[in-house]
Amino acid sequence: MVDLQTTNIMHVIEVITKHDKKEFINFPKGLYREDPYWVCQLDSGIDSVFDPAKNHTFSHGEAIRWILKDDIDNTIGRIAAFIDRVRSAANNQPTGGIGFYEVIESREAAFTLFNTARDWLAARGMDAMDGPVNFGENDNNWGLLVEGFMQQGFGMPYHKRYYRAFFEEYGFKNYFEQYSYHRDVRGADNEIVQFPERIMKIAGWLSKRPGYSFQHFEIRNKEKYVNDIVEIYNSAWSVFKEDFTPLDPAFLKGSLKKAKGILDEELIWFAYFNDKPIAFFILFPDLNQILKQLNGKLHLWNLIRVAYYKVTHKMTRMRAVVGGVHPSYQNSGVESAIFLQLYKVFKKKPWFKELELSWVGDFNPKMIAIYEALGAKKAKTHITYRYFINDKLTFIRYKDEMADKHRFKHDISQQDQ
Repeated sequence: MVDLQTTNIMHVIEVITKHDKKEFINFPKGLYREDPYWVCQLDSGIDSVFDPAKNHTFSHGEAIRWILKDDIDNTIGRIAAFIDRVRSAANNQPTGGIGFYEVIESREAAFTLFNTARDWLAARGMDAMDGPVNFGENDNNWGLLVEGFMQQGFGMPYHKRYYRAFFEEYGFKNYFEQYSYHRDVRGADNEIVQFPERIMKIAGWLSKRPGYSFQHFEIRNKEKYVNDIVEIYNSAWSVFKEDFTPLDPAFLKGSLKKAKGILDEELIWFAYFNDKPIAFFILFPDLNQILKQLNGKLHLWNLIRVAYYKVTHKMTRMRAVVGGVHPSYQNSGVESAIFLQLYKVFKKKPWFKELELSWVGDFNPKMIAIYEALGAKKAKTHITYRYFINDKLTFIRYKDEMADKHRFKHDISQQDQ
């Protein structure tokens, strides 16, 4: 049971003024001050989520954020609510989201924030709210950390342990789980740890087959590779099309531009068959290993420090951000062949010591099987919760929804024959 702090008078304040925006950003810095595993996100990164000029999701959505004050004007919590109309329309009911949730250990404060977001979403016709999620793509700020309270990879959220009880006591239910797998790249002697023999054999066999070729990303040809990623991603995720929006090339170009300072071209690989793009896998060096030192600021001195940390190889971990295989080539072994290319890169870059494969949903057993075949172990679990504002609706977990939809499509197709 959560040990609760009570508060007498609380004030919910919409974040509008410069002072309120600063409070929204700075509150977690105090909340996690004594936690050695928490990494402060860049202030500018959080600001950009709520800036219509920088976040393309505003073209089909809206967002709001609040801070919570106690009776002596101390900030004791924060929350954001948003509606992505594309994602909402893909659900069985109109569904909004909440995120950037942080609060002191007070059930009263926690529920006040939930109530505020719920009422705002309900007033805009939403029947459900998911959280904690991002106002944007799901590779960042998505899910509540419930297992693996260690330093997270860049983009993966870290939370207080008591948040889980607040979500579940309020009425949120486990919609799906997201797993992060870890694998050592090098052992204690700094010798590279080879991938399992079966993976290496499959990779070696496929790599020699006629028609298959492999290339790593090159900034100078980014237009080509962006188009290749979009083509593969949108085909690979079409099986989940009810809930996954097509990848926008403009968003991808913007993401690559922002990551240019840490991007390693040899950590992004593509597979082709007869020059047709069929698979890709993107790794980024873990920027959190540098951000840990910056307290959210990117002023001139910190920019110099970032450059120094990069050239002295302070980023020793990598995070697998996203990957995809064209449906026609799934189960062909092409994933193993891409990891063989990465293995060759790891051999010549001895500063990389650990690989995080995140995140994979509990609804994606194929990818889980691939990660486990690589010798990776599940290290962290995040949960994406769903709460029904309309309590007359029946809750169904995401993977069960998908199974029902696929069965329905199969039944319809059988009737049409």
